[in-house]
Amino acid sequence: MDGHNSDFLVIGAGMAGLACAAQLAHHGARVTVLDKGRGPGGRMAARRVEIGGEQVSFDHGAQYFTARDAAFSEAVAQWEAAGVAARWPAAGDDAWVGTPGMNAPIRAMAEALDVRWNTRAEQITRADACWRIAAGEAVFTAARVLVAVPAEQAAVLLAGVAPALAQLAGAVVSAPCWAVMAGFAQSLPIAGDCYRSETGPVSWAARNSAKPGRSGGEAWVIHASPARSRALVDRPKDEVAAILLADFLSATGCAPVTPLHCDAHRWLYALPQALSGEGARFDAALGLGIAGDWLHSPRVEGAWLSGRALAGLAAA
Repeated sequence: MDGHNSDFLVIGAGMAGLACAAQLAHHGARVTVLDKGRGPGGRMAARRVEIGGEQVSFDHGAQYFTARDAAFSEAVAQWEAAGVAARWPAAGDDAWVGTPGMNAPIRAMAEALDVRWNTRAEQITRADACWRIAAGEAVFTAARVLVAVPAEQAAVLLAGVAPALAQLAGAVVSAPCWAVMAGFAQSLPIAGDCYRSETGPVSWAARNSAKPGRSGGEAWVIHASPARSRALVDRPKDEVAAILLADFLSATGCAPVTPLHCDAHRWLYALPQALSGEGARFDAALGLGIAGDWLHSPRVEGAWLSGRALAGLAAA
């Protein structure tokens, strides 16, 4: 099955890819976005589960974001006006979250674009005067291809067609992060809604149910430290969930309690060692570019700024 031809094809519908695609589309370009996921999120993912007859949403990736750059602050203000973002003072004076889930801004951005979900870009090859992207049984063609996925994935995808870009991506090392999603019948006796530790096995935990716009009972997201995540990286998720829940209850002084729901998700490329100052790269001769938080700073804002930067380079 052949996909339609585009001016630009963006691989990756996370914050970087969608920020890039939105900027290009705003200036009239024909843009197609491919993403292997089932729906909006990337590392701003939100997972919905039913606990005790109620729908509960867990932000198991990025927990919040900040806005320091003027252009990004303007975008966040637009999200707030649209009802898809709100301040979350518990995490800091400048902390924001998506509402009703962390993926709400991503979802809003994607709705205005031609995004093909469940479509994994597997190979990029040159075909006459354009690029050919194989994605399962589908084939897409585009004059320019912009890759906005984790560095490790970009390195593999670009190895055969853009060695210099692939080498740049291949130099980045990302730390993994195990995330646990736990729902409880009663509130845990923890005074604040956030827990942070620089040294313990749990680096962060948040009372997800206390974030703006959330529904359902007591729900926590627990992030293991990079060291703990590496130590458990290949263990079964049910085993990891039990270990990290015990770590969290011990660290916060809570008595052992059996949750109504407990699941874990492994983020293999959670915390990249960002190539600070890069922003984005575009090879005009090839018509290939890369973007991502790993090219700017490992934050939601960094991903957005990198995507915008790539759009500017690619459209020049």
